Amino acid sequence: MGKFYLTTAIDYSNGDPHLGHALEKIGADCIARYRRMRGDQVHFLMGMDEHAQSVIQAAEENGVSPQEWVNQMADRFARFWSRLECTNDDWIRTTEPRHATAVHELLARISAHNPEDLYLGTYEGLYCTGCEEFKQDNQIEDGHCLEHPTLSLAPTREENHFFRLTRYRDRLLELVTSGDFKVGPSIRRNEVLRLLEDGLQDVSISRSRFPWGIPYPDSSGHTIYVWFDAVINYLTATGFPKDGYEDLWPADLHVIGKGITRFHCIMWPAMLLAANLPLPRAVWAHGYVQWEGTKMSKTAGTAVDLNGAIERHGVDPLRYFLLREIGFEQDGNFGWERFDERYTADLADGLGNLVARSLAMIAKYRDGVVPEGTATELDRVGSAATRTYTDAMDAIDLRGGLSAAWSLVSSANQYIVQSEPWSLAKAGKTEELDQVLSALARCLFRLAVMTSPVMPSKAQEIWNALGHKGAISAGSWEALENQSSEGWQTIRPPILFPKPGPM
Repeated sequence: MGKFYLTTAIDYSNGDPHLGHALEKIGADCIARYRRMRGDQVHFLMGMDEHAQSVIQAAEENGVSPQEWVNQMADRFARFWSRLECTNDDWIRTTEPRHATAVHELLARISAHNPEDLYLGTYEGLYCTGCEEFKQDNQIEDGHCLEHPTLSLAPTREENHFFRLTRYRDRLLELVTSGDFKVGPSIRRNEVLRLLEDGLQDVSISRSRFPWGIPYPDSSGHTIYVWFDAVINYLTATGFPKDGYEDLWPADLHVIGKGITRFHCIMWPAMLLAANLPLPRAVWAHGYVQWEGTKMSKTAGTAVDLNGAIERHGVDPLRYFLLREIGFEQDGNFGWERFDERYTADLADGLGNLVARSLAMIAKYRDGVVPEGTATELDRVGSAATRTYTDAMDAIDLRGGLSAAWSLVSSANQYIVQSEPWSLAKAGKTEELDQVLSALARCLFRLAVMTSPVMPSKAQEIWNALGHKGAISAGSWEALENQSSEGWQTIRPPILFPKPGPM
């Protein structure tokens, strides 16, 4: 195990975060926690994209300056991600001086290594303020952007600086096809390959008469195009161009939404190739959270209130529901009824019931002290579930990892039914009862570790209830297959997942 540099997309400062943002941040945090537990030295980056035309519009609507507006939004987003238990190591904002330095340095390196890749020209086309992007014909349907169908596209003609993206088409096609530059999941990889096969266009990387942005070097009246500026944040956060930035770069994984694959899987690697810098090792583009079949969007007014979703059952249940029900690959629908069903079946009646029953029996029959016992069939099922879980998590199949954990929850609840500890106690079968109780304690240990990346607080409660001190860590993972449960002094915690009253 070694360094693992993980990033999420940085969010526009034009409105409150919603469940679509939350899915990405929670999923990335789950990956970060899992990697730390496996022993990696994780550096996890999140942040804000603050140089957008939509920022100016939002600031004007709220009667404040753009800087005042982005300061407010950065604080609001950061508080939500902290509330959702995200463990990012850095929080970057594109209005920071360190970022302007990195952006100018990258342009300087492109100019030094491949000066013909930067040139001045005129651009005429349709601009989407929702995407902050000039749109090509295949991105427009019925005169509207595919990503923001409620917005009108703005006809725009201006003199801009351009990046010669077309020069890198063949090299990118080779890198993605070979897997040297990994794009996942496979459906997104195939989409990127089709875009490359269809051919590329050079891209405008500056805006004229647009003061809110990083100035384009030696070009009065021009600011750097927001998307060229934004993706460089991943490099900025390494300390680039200062000595030592190579300790983190290249990034091991960029986590993004599927709508911005063109920028991250085509434009960004081309920029790095032009600057003679290493490419990130992998990009993972997750699907969208939908409401009644429609992408959640601040612009379209289809975003479910994130605060309400958190308060319905709590932070950990929301983290669980998004990754188990929506997953981290395809689009998925969010619904209150389904959220309630998952909470009751999987958490209250599933894991919560298992923890309560197991600890209650250890308390009743052995005064809370876990007895001696050798491996049982439940231990063998647990080992198999852990292998399945590991394979899924390593492949960024977060839903698959949770499915493996909950298969063990089901097996353990069934084990209680089949072994009937109450009957063993009544019959005085001490040794058999000890076997069952010790197996259940080891199973709870395993489940605490397996669920900790997605439900960190609830997993820690289980961990503490088993008598363990400190936080679940890499050492906990290493102990999964050689952990003796004998002598653990357990406690009975409050109900992990209380069943709510009528909604």
